[in-house]
Amino acid sequence: MGIENRVALITGSASGMGKQTARLMAENGAKVVINDIQADKVAETVEAFKKDGFDVIGQVANIADKAAVEAMVENCVKAFGRLDILVNNAGMERAGALRKLSEADWDLTIDVNLKGAFLCSQAAHNHMVPNNHGRIINIVSRAWLGGAGQAPYSSAKAGLIGLSRVLALELGGKGITSNCIAPGLIHTPLWDQLEEKSKKFLLSKQPTGSLGTIDDIAEAAMFLADDESSYFTGQVLYVCGGRSLFSG
Repeated sequence: MGIENRVALITGSASGMGKQTARLMAENGAKVVINDIQADKVAETVEAFKKDGFDVIGQVANIADKAAVEAMVENCVKAFGRLDILVNNAGMERAGALRKLSEADWDLTIDVNLKGAFLCSQAAHNHMVPNNHGRIINIVSRAWLGGAGQAPYSSAKAGLIGLSRVLALELGGKGITSNCIAPGLIHTPLWDQLEEKSKKFLLSKQPTGSLGTIDDIAEAAMFLADDESSYFTGQVLYVCGGRSLFSG
């Protein structure tokens, strides 16, 4: 069954895990919508995908803006006729000790990681329900279990898991599944920017002693998006090399 001819919207997909997820879905026959807030990156990604023969459009939108989200989803349906798969991948983090974090740090982190996923899910499900089919996949983080210096981020990701469970309950009878992927340490450009002492400390907490890859996340998203994964809902799929097995 797979995802051939399905339509997938992946937020934050002009780079990193989102981009690789979009590419893997396109390689498996899906029509994809590339979303990001940076217009130049969206255009670059869409151009590259089209050169590879993929059916793709780009949508520049701030997912924390309700009107922008609704317009993005409508444009997706206008272009491809439907929306089958939503991957709420876009995210960011403002980290720091509790006493140093500002209200703006909290608001921005919650808006992008939690409010954005809520708005996208709300807009998308209106087009999934009539087709009695849909896959909502939320990229959370092992950090939802708690992490020092991550008050806004951990709270947002914990909230996103709660939202996913509610969607699974509300939409399960309408052929729509809702699940989470919780990555651990993944080799992205952000990792490369860390100081060596930080890398050493983080890897010391990693049972496998190694990083995951963006392919690991994309493959997990493919599993959850598959037509045959209809009985898998309301769950958190950890892709973390065992890091979720303990806190600290």
